[in-house]
Amino acid sequence: MTQKQLAEILHCSQQVYSNYELGQRDIPTAVLIALAKYYNVTTDYILGLCDKK
Repeated sequence: MTQKQLAEILHCSQQVYSNYELGQRDIPTAVLIALAKYYNVTTDYILGLCDKK
């Protein structure tokens, strides 16, 4: 999946999503939750706080 495709799912621009990945911009809670739901993992997993999906 490309950044552009995921950005469309999250209703943001590709540049904004790129900034999330690069750590140049904090991920808003709503986007974090949407990512967790999309990938079927916990928010803690996305944030690197645990290894359990």
